[in-house]
Amino acid sequence: MLVSQPATREKTPRGRIGLAIAGGGPVGGMYELGALRALDEAIEGLDLTRLTVYVGVSSGAFIAAALANRMSTADITRIFITHSANDVQFRPEVFLRPAFREYGRRAAALPRVLLEWWRDLLLDPARAGDLPARFGALIPTGVFDNEEIGRFLARAYSLHGRTNDFRELHRKLYIVAVDLDSGEAVRMGDAQWNDVPISRAIQASSALPGLYPPVSIRGRQFVDGALRRTMHASVALEEDIDLLIGINPLVPFDASRARAAGRAPQSLVRNGLPTVLSQTLRTILQSRMQVGIAKYANQYDDVDKLFLEPDGDDAEMFFTSAFSYRSRRQVCEHAYRATLKDLRLRRDTLAPLLARHGLSLRDAVLDDPDRSMLDGLAPERRRQGNTLARLRRALDDVDSLIARRNPLPAPRPPTGPRRRRKSHADPL
Repeated sequence: MLVSQPATREKTPRGRIGLAIAGGGPVGGMYELGALRALDEAIEGLDLTRLTVYVGVSSGAFIAAALANRMSTADITRIFITHSANDVQFRPEVFLRPAFREYGRRAAALPRVLLEWWRDLLLDPARAGDLPARFGALIPTGVFDNEEIGRFLARAYSLHGRTNDFRELHRKLYIVAVDLDSGEAVRMGDAQWNDVPISRAIQASSALPGLYPPVSIRGRQFVDGALRRTMHASVALEEDIDLLIGINPLVPFDASRARAAGRAPQSLVRNGLPTVLSQTLRTILQSRMQVGIAKYANQYDDVDKLFLEPDGDDAEMFFTSAFSYRSRRQVCEHAYRATLKDLRLRRDTLAPLLARHGLSLRDAVLDDPDRSMLDGLAPERRRQGNTLARLRRALDDVDSLIARRNPLPAPRPPTGPRRRRKSHADPL
């Protein structure tokens, strides 16, 4: 579903575009990649690697940081979907490695906790009866180890002119994580936190409590950024942009609509606790986002906004496990096609909004019913070393700057003698 929120107060657009991407686990990240791949191919003039500001939360931080690092949607697709990248090799097992160190640290505390419990049982039986508080400290804070995730990202951002340093990026990037002890949302990448490696910031922002342990940065423990807000789109809006693109992959399932089309069980409760919890979480996340969108309309009334998310009756997105790596290609393709469909259905209303920012829709892409996200995936060109890659990027930046400051003038009609119109016999 695509929701547009046109600006109600006019200002002169300057081509400043922001991107805010929410979390949603591995499947949510693949939905976001598919949607961005569709925008990349369907909108003329949109370069997702040259936006003004990027904001990423949880799994959305992976995508946002890659784009800010000049990795195109094609590059990201090669890494996570086709496995054809010749520099970064993605292995799902890296993200599902048990947190043995966390298990060991908690288990090591068992003798001390038992000894204290026996002592209190003899001396103060009332205090010894508080078992949940006492033995809860032995439960690991995360099932999987996220240290290898940080190492994987650090390697990916050290190749071919990329960087793992916020300060070396040519575009603003913010990764949002939450301080576990205070509940404060922290923007990694701003002036106070830009010395944190990008890989470490992503690791912190995606540390979903219960799944991954909190991540220590400067002696503070950080967890998933979605605990405070779903998308943190206001971070991008504060950068004085003209157009905001937001993507949220998790929405509650409208079973009544799906049942009418024969695509859902009679009641979600029949699928048990995991489905009930999933629906509850999605409802909370979307309701918070809707409140934010309503506030943005008044607070940032001179900014055009586009928000993308799955339809409420999208059974494939709802019933696919949020942490399934096996379904990533299927979900990515599904999001790609759904986004193209939304753009096609909203073509007439979107065209003038996009035109204000020098963008236009590619009809040939929108009107191709059989188009796949892999159709436009050209073979990867030969990679260069860091020095040559950085030089090429610098030259690209110069070209882009010159093009913005000195746009080509519109072609003038010929002022000389009128030329004879070609007949059908004239050569081409």
